[in-house]
Amino acid sequence: MDEQVIKYLNEHQQENLDQLLKFLKIPSVSTDSTYKKDVKDAATFVAGYLKEAGFNQVEIQETKGHPLVYAEWLEASDNAPTVLFYGHYDVQPAEPLHEWKSEPFSPEIRDGRIYARGASDDKGQVFMHLAVFKAYLQTKERLPINVKICIEGEEEIGSANLYERLNEKKDQFQADFAVISDSGMVDNDQPTILYGLKGFTGLEFTIKGPDSDLHSGMYGGAIRNPAMAMAHVLASMKNLEEVVLVNGFYDQVEELTEEERELMAQAPSEDYTTTGASGTVSEKGFTAKEHTMARPTLEINGLYSGYQGEGTKTIIPATATAKLTCRLVPGQEPQEIQDLLIKHIENHLPEGVTAEIKKEPLSAKAYRVDPNHPLMKKAAESFEETFGKEAVYVRMGGSIPVVEWLDSIYHIPVVLLGFGTPEDRLHSPNESFPVDHFEKGMQTIATYWEKVSQ
Repeated sequence: MDEQVIKYLNEHQQENLDQLLKFLKIPSVSTDSTYKKDVKDAATFVAGYLKEAGFNQVEIQETKGHPLVYAEWLEASDNAPTVLFYGHYDVQPAEPLHEWKSEPFSPEIRDGRIYARGASDDKGQVFMHLAVFKAYLQTKERLPINVKICIEGEEEIGSANLYERLNEKKDQFQADFAVISDSGMVDNDQPTILYGLKGFTGLEFTIKGPDSDLHSGMYGGAIRNPAMAMAHVLASMKNLEEVVLVNGFYDQVEELTEEERELMAQAPSEDYTTTGASGTVSEKGFTAKEHTMARPTLEINGLYSGYQGEGTKTIIPATATAKLTCRLVPGQEPQEIQDLLIKHIENHLPEGVTAEIKKEPLSAKAYRVDPNHPLMKKAAESFEETFGKEAVYVRMGGSIPVVEWLDSIYHIPVVLLGFGTPEDRLHSPNESFPVDHFEKGMQTIATYWEKVSQ
């Protein structure tokens, strides 16, 4: 830990907080073209801050969609490693607005938390890194390692143009490792090392019967009901023990080691009953934590058919539609899983109906890094020195596609330094981020750069 840098961060706490609040006021909603100028304003804010901080190369790179901010400082010693820091400045829509206790783009601090859209995902966590870089450059006139920065404006819409840019400009973005702060801890003030993410894929399919809805009295018993056919197909895909029955689904899954199962058992677990569910279910032979973190899943995300209004309408619906997604683990290939799902649907489709299947275009492979990797151990040590607790190691059920892209394109380890908490309400009304995590997070980051440089 560099005492001069920490002293600077402590002395500039209010200034850093004020700058974050200014950043949060920008409604950089990437999903809505109404906010296109605001998204550009957020990119301008990031670029301006980096120039003020002391970065000698900063540029706003235009894409086919929203711009990304690139910056670099490459003047560390010859043997110093180079890190690529990735983050995003775009945010989710704030709706439903009536559920917010304060305006989503008028940040408010209450009960020790910063309330605003983007407070945790991802502006708050991104800004901590920017402030630490500034603290180094303002006090030491140098950074302990070489730094490249990529902060995009399309993460919340699937990073639509990032993969192409990373491939096009390999030399520019090449680094020895990457750091991302777009995740969280398993509990408040509980240092958490996230060493794995699930992959993602899915599809939507519609079962078609008659050309239009039919009178169920006149045609029931003669015409196959697409809604009932859909029920049969879906029921054939997974049993009540949460085991997926799609042939080949588990063939390439990397089995959990006993060491990993012990790591997961040691990590605090969410109280799933707070969701309102009556209990937990998990794949036979695995705990809920193990299934969530490290076993693949198949879920129905949407299901609709027939009459949805009040009362009864006696029809045989013309169609039934289901939306499915799978969270994948290391070894599983998204395209292969999609093909297996399609084959299963086709093989279990009853006579008298047809199926129209549409693949989900956004897919990503799972990511896992060795929890004993030196970069991970140094991250754990940095967390522990700041938060005063031993770190726990977990894998996460969510997906961050850019992590897998960095792995596949650059073949470098990705360190996930997450400072969010379970109470942050990501993507929901009243999103927030703890002020103390904002302050401790900056100290942790500064400590990490020192350890990595040694």
